Amino acid sequence: MTSSELGLGATLRAWRDRLNPAGAGLPVTQRRRTAGLRREELAELAGISVDYLVRLEQGRAATPSAGAVAALARALRLDAAERDHLYQLAGLQPPAPAVIEDAVPPGVQRLVTRLGDVAVAVFTADWRLVWWTPTWAALLGDPAGVPPEERSLVRARFPVPGQAGRVEAWPVQSSSLEASNRAIVADLRRASVRYPTDTRLADLLQRLIAGNATFAALWRGGAVGQHTEDCKTVEHPVVGDIHVDCDVLSTGDSDFKIVALTSPPGSEDARRIDRARQRLAADVTAV
Repeated sequence: MTSSELGLGATLRAWRDRLNPAGAGLPVTQRRRTAGLRREELAELAGISVDYLVRLEQGRAATPSAGAVAALARALRLDAAERDHLYQLAGLQPPAPAVIEDAVPPGVQRLVTRLGDVAVAVFTADWRLVWWTPTWAALLGDPAGVPPEERSLVRARFPVPGQAGRVEAWPVQSSSLEASNRAIVADLRRASVRYPTDTRLADLLQRLIAGNATFAALWRGGAVGQHTEDCKTVEHPVVGDIHVDCDVLSTGDSDFKIVALTSPPGSEDARRIDRARQRLAADVTAV
């Protein structure tokens, strides 16, 4: 396959050919030789000239404006992933999402639900806890009674007087706290670029920069980093200290973070997690 078969013009032609007039909201009044849209029809729907569309499809115009790409995406009825791909083919940055998403996508929901007895939680792009397994609640304390705006790992890690967050009911020690902090700040820096109009994120950053010296130093120092392997010690009040491996996975375009806390099967730490889970189940049943 040649580069011309992968480029902007070929992609526009393929998407024009697959969209029938009825699907584009046009009346079908006569027999057509092809099922797709004619160039004249797509140009009219997008508000551009037929000549310009021809030049785009033939590769003689390869740098359309963001406005033209947006109009073509709407006319072609592209979904979000296709729209972003069209922008990238045109050498443009895809439009940023308006706000951070709190609703866990169905695919992520299915995945984490099927992890069984693993302690797993899902966080948003600004590290707000939005979903967790029963084992997570047993290991770290049930967050259900914590208001959503306070279930913030960032606010818990970088407290501001009077505005601390909580995602853990008892102390948790990290073997690589500095690296973890840098990775969290780097996550927020990426989120600030991806969601430039999200007021919740902007307010969070403003408060942290003004109210937490550690966060402010990392932010102003341009901290970058990725989540690496981390070992944590959970100081559980019932079953004693539990040593766990902490792994952070990203869901990609949806920007959710999946955090899993695990111990080797058959280990004393794994048995303590089981006892903590059984204790929580017994407490729930008693209520």
